[in-house]
Amino acid sequence: MKTSVCIIGGGPSGLMLSQLLHLKGIDTIVLERQSREYVLGRIRAGVLEHGFAKLMREAQCGERMDREGEIHDGFIIAHDGRQSRVDLHKYSGGSSVVVYGQTELTRDLYEARDRMNGVVIHNVEDVQLHELTGAKPHVTYRQGDEIVRIDCDFIIGADGFHGVSRKSIPKTVLKEYEKVYPFGWLGVLSRTPPVSPELIYAKHERGFALCSLRSQVLSRYYIQVPLSETVEDWSDEAFWEELKRRLPEAVATRLVTGPSIEKSIAPLRSFVAEPMRYGHLFLAGDAAHIVPPTGARGLNSAASDIYYLYHAMTAHYLQGDSSGLDNYSAKALARVWKAQRFSWWMTMLLHTFPDSPGYDQKLQQTDLDYLFSSEKALGSLAENYVGLPF
Repeated sequence: MKTSVCIIGGGPSGLMLSQLLHLKGIDTIVLERQSREYVLGRIRAGVLEHGFAKLMREAQCGERMDREGEIHDGFIIAHDGRQSRVDLHKYSGGSSVVVYGQTELTRDLYEARDRMNGVVIHNVEDVQLHELTGAKPHVTYRQGDEIVRIDCDFIIGADGFHGVSRKSIPKTVLKEYEKVYPFGWLGVLSRTPPVSPELIYAKHERGFALCSLRSQVLSRYYIQVPLSETVEDWSDEAFWEELKRRLPEAVATRLVTGPSIEKSIAPLRSFVAEPMRYGHLFLAGDAAHIVPPTGARGLNSAASDIYYLYHAMTAHYLQGDSSGLDNYSAKALARVWKAQRFSWWMTMLLHTFPDSPGYDQKLQQTDLDYLFSSEKALGSLAENYVGLPF
């Protein structure tokens, strides 16, 4: 088999790049280790930057997002028994975010690839990357007893943190930065109306909580828990009771509870790998960087990688200009680190840290007080939340 660009990973990043390049006449093949049903069964965040929403429309995949997505012009930070609203529209210069589940977004991308007869191969095993700095880059994978080879010009590693792509870069070249937080998020998805039309980030002495939504009949809630705890430690009833304790009384009293559709614990970590290019291989999304979910930057950071790769590949194939490919790693990492800083700041601001000294707690409270006393501070928060320019 032969293609221009072989994309490892059939999640939203890989599918988005494949779709965008297809529209420019550039051939791609997408390889995915899991089945389509498995990919579509993963529950992920759904707060999209305005730039991400624009990219979906450019990929001709935004019709359902625009019809069913929730436009949010602000969110609420609950603290000290108060609810303080961050007016994104006001402080970002007129921008907003779209709340649209990642599962639905991925479904839209799959359907678009189907309409255009895009090649997405599922259930591949033993994927290996070859001659990344040589003259004949190629990828091999196994299906059953058959070894299949794909010759290509470039390989995109969009196969997540545990994928093979980043691991194919020599350790002498790759430098990794990581911060692991001493807690995780216990998340519950329920078929209940959301408690608020906008997201509520709650800072509480018992731990952080978040009230989110997927639609007007589907809600997503989170509470901070120690890493030592498991899903089995939490019944639905225990989760709802703890969530109510961490919310302002006015919010807790109107919370509608119900059976959980999905329940999971996600540990929080920050991670960046440098460089994001090695020869013919380009890393994108979780393969290169991970952020805590506090600032809703994960999927959006991946989207900026795809934006840069899409324009760089287009310039290379259609104009013979490879400067975008040459500058990809530096350009992508500059934005990645800004997203890292914002997610770290949001996490430090709103969570309860075990064994935190009184000095740190006072600084945390001072930072929160300052935020709502300064329009410039609110402007910085809003600018980052709706998304920095690509």
